[in-house]
This record gives sequence, structure tokens and C-alpha cells, in this order.
Amino acid sequence: MPIADRIRWAGLAAGPLAAALLYLLLPVADAGGLSDAGRATAAIGVWMALWWMTEAIPLAATALLPVVLFPLTGALPAAQALRPYASDIVFLFMGGFMIGLAMQRWGLHTRIALGIVRLVGTAPMRLVAGFMLATASLSLWISNTAATVMLLPVGISCIELLRRHLDESDPATAAALRNLGTCLMLGIAYGASIGGLGTLIGSPPNLVLANYARAELGQEITMLAWMKIGLPLVALMLPLCWLYLTRLVFPVRLRVPDAARTEIHDELGRIGPMNRGERIVLVVFVGTALGWIFRPQLVALTGLEALTDTTVAMCGALALFLLPVDWRRREFALDWETAQKLPWGVLLLFGGGLSLAAAIGTNGVDAWLASGFAGLAGVKPLWVLLAATTLIVFLTELSSNTATANTFIPILAAAAIGLGIEPMPVLFAAALAATCAFMLPVATPPNAIVFASGLVGIGQMMRAGLGLNLMAIVLIALAIRLFGDWLLPAW
Repeated sequence: MPIADRIRWAGLAAGPLAAALLYLLLPVADAGGLSDAGRATAAIGVWMALWWMTEAIPLAATALLPVVLFPLTGALPAAQALRPYASDIVFLFMGGFMIGLAMQRWGLHTRIALGIVRLVGTAPMRLVAGFMLATASLSLWISNTAATVMLLPVGISCIELLRRHLDESDPATAAALRNLGTCLMLGIAYGASIGGLGTLIGSPPNLVLANYARAELGQEITMLAWMKIGLPLVALMLPLCWLYLTRLVFPVRLRVPDAARTEIHDELGRIGPMNRGERIVLVVFVGTALGWIFRPQLVALTGLEALTDTTVAMCGALALFLLPVDWRRREFALDWETAQKLPWGVLLLFGGGLSLAAAIGTNGVDAWLASGFAGLAGVKPLWVLLAATTLIVFLTELSSNTATANTFIPILAAAAIGLGIEPMPVLFAAALAATCAFMLPVATPPNAIVFASGLVGIGQMMRAGLGLNLMAIVLIALAIRLFGDWLLPAW
């Protein structure tokens, strides 16, 4: 039996067994532990994690476990367990995916990919670096999800472009192409997450901390104050991530022959001028991107407080169904036949992660985990930073980063004050760490989006993500400890 099948069978049995064992071993509420609902939530979370990590059953099927198990165990009522599957985040994904499908339908993604290849060259490492830099730069100012959705179809098209011009019958070339595809997809996802660290609006946990600091600590965190610590981290982590992916985890040793390079550069001239479908999709794509970028200004100008990234994405998607390419033939920029190609499994996957996050917060599992910080009294601040960062990074693998930040920032503030430690460094470390979960598709929207490409397996994401998680933990803790006293606002 192949090793992958053995792992799946082992995971299939280990999931429910580990869940049952954990439920029995966790302390009950009367002994300072969790309620029955909290113990059930923790047990189901471990069950889901084991099945996700081993791919015992399809990932989307595992994501449906909360629908059945939460109501049966009392962790959440059925309506509350189901609500996250239709959250605004899921529809943000849907809108972005629909725009991507329209790009593919009319070939716009190929034109953009050819333009990028012409700009950065066909050298694989430069290609990965170019996409990571582009994604991170966008993610500084718009949501990580939007940045990933914008560049994913272009990245896939670049891989297809190289595939058409290289000889995949050669095993070495085929393996190198697979590594490049994995590197490029993970580079886009990780670039989006890392870029979100750089500015106050780059990632939701950043704003969670800013709101908490203003309301509870009387401290204003300005954009400049955040960027003093965030941008240096981005400048350090992005090249390290690039080298880690392309040199260590998935070495890119692909040589593009001169003839293939010339043919790729010539292809842009051969595809001719843009057709009407491409022009319509490009206008909608640019309009949606501008809507994401300038949404705060639009809200201030129009007073439409309900305007969210999801609303912008769905406006763009619906516009594609309404704009005609050929009115006489009733042909529109997007039709339902194309839209049905949506990666529905990824939407379920993220819905399951959000449902688990809701149960973790509702039943106090996160607060119980954070109570362990009371045992750190007298410990040096660096170790407290490392402990807080580690907890947040790995908890976010199974929970929404926004939910984790909302829950843990008040708890960590109280814990730091109780330990006699300046709270702001600990809170900054926690907010940054909440964006740095790189191992699982459910951890962050960028991870889930690139997983939908089919070019990245769960094992590959875990292998690459574990090293990056550890790197992020060390870099965040050290940066805050070494430079926090003069870079961060005093409490």
C-alpha cells in the first residue's frame, strides 16, 4: 500500500479516536476547565485538523463535520453552526472567483500573464519574485483576499504558458514545472499575507488592535507608527520567504531554452488586439480593484456604511452577467455555464473553518487556552512574546485571524499587565502573528484561494507552511523585543 494511502487510513481512524480521548481528558468546568460544549468544540477541532492534515476524506467533506457534530454535541445550535457557511467572506471569495472565471473565458488572463513575463523575464526565480512583490504591494493597501484573487488567474496562466513551450516528456522538466507551479501559487498566497503586515489597513487583526488600543488603553496607533514596525518586517520576511520556497522547499531548477523564451515573447504579438469580451472583463476587473482600494473614501463620500469588500466583489460579478459581448446572440461577459466551474469545495472549506472559529469563541476555548499565560509570571519578556506569538500563529491555523485577534488581544493585554509587562509589545506581536498562519488552506483566505488552483497539495502547503510559521514566530518576537521600545507607542 502506498505511503499516502497508509497516512489517509491512519488519519481516518486517528481523528475520531483523538477527539474522544481529548474530550475525556480535558478538565471540566468545575475543575477550572471547559464546559461540556467547550470540550466538544476542542475535540471536534482536533478531529477536523487530523482529517485535514492527512486528507483522510476530501477536505471539503471534512469542512462539513460542524454541520453534523456541533448540534449533536451541543457545541452550537444548528442555525449558528450553519451561518458561517454563508458569511460575507465566502461571498467575497465567490465574487472574486467569478471575475477570475470571466478572465479565463475570454483569455484576458493569458494577455496579462504574457505582459508580466515580458516585464520580469522567463527565469523561474524572477517570475516567483515578481508575483510575490506584486501581491505584497497590493496587500499593503487592499485586503489579502482581494490581492490574491486578482493575481491567481494570471499566475496560473503563466504556468500554462511555460507548459505549452516546454517538453514535459522529460521527467526533470516535468518535475521542475510542478515545483514552479507550487512555488508560484504559495508565493502569491504568502506574499499577500506578508504584505498585510506592512500597514494598519493591510490585514483585519491590525485594525482590531488599533480599535482596542484606542478604546481600552487610550492609545492611538497611527499609520506611521504601524508602518515603522510593519514595513521592515515585510522587507525582511518577503525575500526570506522567496529564498525558502525557491531554494529549500521546492527548488526551482527549470531552464527555459532560448527558442521557447523567444516564442513566449512573440506570442503577445500573435494574439492580436483585445476582443470585446476581454475589454469588458478588464473594465470590471479594474473597477472592482479600484473599489477595493478606495472603498474607505467611497464610504466617506457617499455615506454607504454597508459598502464592504464583499459588496464590491459581488457588484463586479453581477455586472459581468449584465454586460453584453454580443447582444444579438444574447452573449454576456459571464454566463452560468462558466460560473458553475466555481471551486465550490473551497467555499465549503472556508465555511467549515469559520464555523469552527465561531464555536471556539462562543464556548471559551480560546480564553481557556490563553489562561495558561498566568504560569509565565517572572519569565523574561522575550519568552512571553514567543509564547504569545506561537499560540496565536498555530491557533489561527484552525480559526479566523480576525476572530483570534478579537478574542486574544483583550486577554493578552490583561495577562501582560498582570505579569507586570508592557502590554503594547505583546499586543503588536499577537496582531502580527494572527496574519502569519501558512500551513492549512483554512488558515487564511489567500491559502484557501491558491489551494483551489489544484497546483498545491495539502501536504505541500503544510511542509512549506510549518517552516514559515516558525520563521514568523522568531522574527516577530525578536523584532518586537529588540526594536519595540523605540518603535512602538508607549502605553
